[in-house]
Amino acid sequence: MHILFETPGGFAIFKVLDEGKLSNVEDIGNEFLTAKSARKMVKLVAFDKFDNTAEALEAVAKLLEGTPSKGLRKFLKANCVGETLAVADSKLGNIIKEKLKIDCVHNNAVMELLRGVRSQLSELISGLGDKDLAPMSLGLSHSLARYKLKFSTDKVDTMIIQAIGLLDDLDKELNTYAMRVREWYGWHFPELAKIVQDNILYAKAVKLMGNRVNAAKLDFSEILADEVEAELKEAAVISMGTEVSDLDLLHIRELCDQVLSLAEYRAQLFDYLKSRMNTIAPNLSALVGELVGARLISHGGSLLNLSKQPGSTVQILGAEKALFRALKTKHATPKYGLIYHASVVCQATPKNKGKISRSLAAKVALAVRCDALGYGQDNTMGVENRLKLEARLRTLEGKDLGRLSGSAKGKPKIEVYDKDKKKGSGGLITPAKTYNTAADSLLQTPTVDSENGVKEKKDKKKKKKKADDEEEPKTEEPSKKKSKKKKTEAEPETAEEPTKKEKKKRKHEEEETEMPVKKKERSEKKKKKTEV
Repeated sequence: MHILFETPGGFAIFKVLDEGKLSNVEDIGNEFLTAKSARKMVKLVAFDKFDNTAEALEAVAKLLEGTPSKGLRKFLKANCVGETLAVADSKLGNIIKEKLKIDCVHNNAVMELLRGVRSQLSELISGLGDKDLAPMSLGLSHSLARYKLKFSTDKVDTMIIQAIGLLDDLDKELNTYAMRVREWYGWHFPELAKIVQDNILYAKAVKLMGNRVNAAKLDFSEILADEVEAELKEAAVISMGTEVSDLDLLHIRELCDQVLSLAEYRAQLFDYLKSRMNTIAPNLSALVGELVGARLISHGGSLLNLSKQPGSTVQILGAEKALFRALKTKHATPKYGLIYHASVVCQATPKNKGKISRSLAAKVALAVRCDALGYGQDNTMGVENRLKLEARLRTLEGKDLGRLSGSAKGKPKIEVYDKDKKKGSGGLITPAKTYNTAADSLLQTPTVDSENGVKEKKDKKKKKKKADDEEEPKTEEPSKKKSKKKKTEAEPETAEEPTKKEKKKRKHEEEETEMPVKKKERSEKKKKKTEV
């Protein structure tokens, strides 16, 4: 049995020396623990070295597709005719068996053999060390990665860039021509501009009508609604416009033809742009729409260049002037650029536009990378991300409170606390409380009698204090006599004399009590004088 082994430096064929050991698959790995045991198990028969990196890349690319290259076919014919060949890929083995008539084997024992050969590769192949294999494998992996990024002719984004540029130019020309028609024909029929707001319908009506005198005889049902048609005919009768010659009307009608032809071509170009966007960038189109997606690609330069940009750059793409102006003047930087015109951002309130544009930019960056570097032509990723963004927008707007991002389980109801509200039902335990006016306390102005009563109470308190002060010195006299007899003994505990502060307070209180009495006497004298 021979083994086909692929290395970064070329193809190698080993011969199995002891096929009896292949019956025990678990013990095959033990045979490759050392270089000596590995040499007893397998032996190198032939080695086909790659001449350059291009040849190695071609051979490996063919192997990935499951087909042998020309060099591998010649190598196998020269060394494996009449032998069974162990291969790592069953698909490759079937093709070798069909084309080269060589029996191929692929099972668990073969995979263990290949694993063992890989572990002792530098010992089994003389002149091929680990230092040589490392740069070979690195260079081949880089070349293979570049080769895998195939760009099909269907994904040529230059057509999108040209189409969106032409579409913007057509919009400008259409607006210019339409405004010229309105201004020119407005001299003859000025009321028509207010009746018909749409530029295309205005051009069609002018082309059909010509002179406003013909409006009453013509049928505008194919162009305008019945109400608008009736209003137009009424206005044509009482119009204040000037008269226009037939030559002038001829040129106005030719200008209307130009407007209509440009509008028709614009519609065709838009359909073409939609089809190209759905082919080249389906996920981006599903997220932001065809027009916004095409403008992003055009502004980025290409789909591949746009895929290299992070989400923060995609978010402000198209607002570079505002960004640098804000950085220069140290003001707030813009939150969105071209992405502002996406339907998801337009649906958000001004408060949440920044948040939703940041989320949308992150999803757009992922979608563009999937479109630029992916093989699929499916837009499932874009549709799923759009649904997630719409759900996030609902949570930000407060339409779906309680729902967590990423989980739909459990929606707790957020209610306002009310201590009087029952837990089970929505009624109240007690009726609504009313204001009790009877519990109000009113401030009354003091009368003369109440003042007299207050004064009498104060006088009684002062008399009691005087009586207490008089009793205190009487108790002090016997204590003084005892102190003379017993000088060695401690002084008895007696009430101390009033301090200066207390004396001042008492004088102040006496003066306050005397003042109202004097005032009262004066008021009585005045009353007597008035009576006399």
